[in-house]
Amino acid sequence: MLTVDYERLGAVRGDRVLDLGCGAGRHAFESARRGCVTVASDRDPDELRAVSEMFAAMDEAGEFDSSTADSRPSDAQGRGSEDRGSLSHAVVADATALPYPDASFDRIIAAEVLEHIVDDQRAIAELARVLRPGGTIAVTVPARTAERVCWALSADYHAPAVTDGHVRIYGADELRAKLAAAGLYVSDSHGAHGLHTPYWWLRCLVGPHNDTHPLVQAYHRMLVWDMTAAPKLTRTLDRVLSAVLPKSTVLYGYKPRASESSRLGAEPVSAAHAA
Repeated sequence: MLTVDYERLGAVRGDRVLDLGCGAGRHAFESARRGCVTVASDRDPDELRAVSEMFAAMDEAGEFDSSTADSRPSDAQGRGSEDRGSLSHAVVADATALPYPDASFDRIIAAEVLEHIVDDQRAIAELARVLRPGGTIAVTVPARTAERVCWALSADYHAPAVTDGHVRIYGADELRAKLAAAGLYVSDSHGAHGLHTPYWWLRCLVGPHNDTHPLVQAYHRMLVWDMTAAPKLTRTLDRVLSAVLPKSTVLYGYKPRASESSRLGAEPVSAAHAA
């Protein structure tokens, strides 16, 4: 289940893509399938081990286009790196001190990660640093309304009850301002996963760790059906809910070239201008 729209991000074959806070790797795998030179980065070595194994399986199955392998960022290495000469590898990294030189990546994805980081402004500054001028970034966070209800329903949903859990609730304007402070200009945005909003409210109501509650199990089966079969009914419902009550907010940003910086101070540009 993807949160980021790759058409809005502008990712194309051969682009160098960083998936920060990759988790189980959903966006990293999609980037690799699209022929992007992909670095999956996370703090959790156990999750990265599974991501590396999946990369290896995808490579063996011929899901990567090896013609772009030589363009991978040779300096995007770090502890836990799995560089087999293929398009994609996994790197253990701290979001507030990324082990990459300036302008290492054409595209960056930071999906559902900033809400976990205490010093989010430093992490955003690091993302801006490693993104090349003219590059684009997609940042997703839990949507404000959906998240506020979850926090109100259960203290066990977020930090400090949850280790490395959510430490803040973002408003879209707040996130835009933090991105702008780092020199990233938002050009587009949308809501996502509206069908998941009531599911998480239900989970928080019965206890976020209560996976055996019959209502939770029934709703989960419906979500799996939606993701695997994509029936028109649930797809339509998800689009409607994503517009009015999204679970996630997605912002697409653009790092200006030096020649564009003065104009961007007054007026953001479209990510379509990226090259």
